[in-house]
Order: sequence, then C-alpha cells, then structure tokens
Amino acid sequence: MTRKQKRLSVIGMGMAFLALAAGLTFYALGQQTSYFYMPSDLLSQSAVAGERIRLGGLVEEGSIVRGEGTRVRFSVTDHGNSVPVVYDGILPDLFREEQGVVTEGVIGADGTFLADTVLAKHDETYMPREVADSLKERGVWQEE
Repeated sequence: MTRKQKRLSVIGMGMAFLALAAGLTFYALGQQTSYFYMPSDLLSQSAVAGERIRLGGLVEEGSIVRGEGTRVRFSVTDHGNSVPVVYDGILPDLFREEQGVVTEGVIGADGTFLADTVLAKHDETYMPREVADSLKERGVWQEE
C-alpha cells in the first residue's frame, strides 16, 4: 500500500467508527423517548399497551382512592375524557384534586395507566407547557 492509500484507509475507518457511534447514540436516545399525551389524545389515538408515555392533565375531582400501603388510584382528565391511573409510591405533597399533574408510565392491557412517576405542580403559577396549552385549547384553563 502506498502512503496515500494508508491515509485514506485510516480516514475511512475513522469515519466508519464515528458513524457507528452516532448511530448507537441515536438508537439509545430513541429508546428513552417518552411521548406526551392528554386523556383525549390517548383515547383517540390507540397507544400501544406497554409503550412508555407521559400522561398529563388535571386530577379528576372525587377520583382519588387510596389502597393498601402506598397504592393510589385516581383519574387524569382534561374535562373531555379521563383515564384511570394506578400508582404505587409516595405522592408529591401538592397532589390533590383539580390540580395539574403529569404521570409517566405505561398503558395496561385494560386501558388503565400504570404510573411509576407522578409530578404535581410545585406552586400556584406552574403548569407544564404542554398541559397548559392543551387545556387552553379546550377552554378549561383559567388564568388568574
């Protein structure tokens, strides 16, 4: 091999290595993606059972049922539709009815959302942008 051929082969191997590293990075990032849905969006689009998503909206009034230990059942609503949620863990201090919430988890085969993370708004002015925008579109969001 001439020097030129050696140099081109080293450059080619380096580019192949960088392409492989970039491909693996994008694949790993794609596996960690959580799509965001409102209850109406979730019911209108058939989300795949077992797919990891985020569900946001308001905690439906009268829907909180505490079970044994730390198991809690409640519904997330956008005042159009509601989705039942089951969560086993400690809820945030500000979690209550008619307050904004974002849950993260998977859809069960029966349509119940199995949450492993529950996020409640941290003060009176905070609402996740996607949730606030969706509630405003439906005419539910009331600004003070």
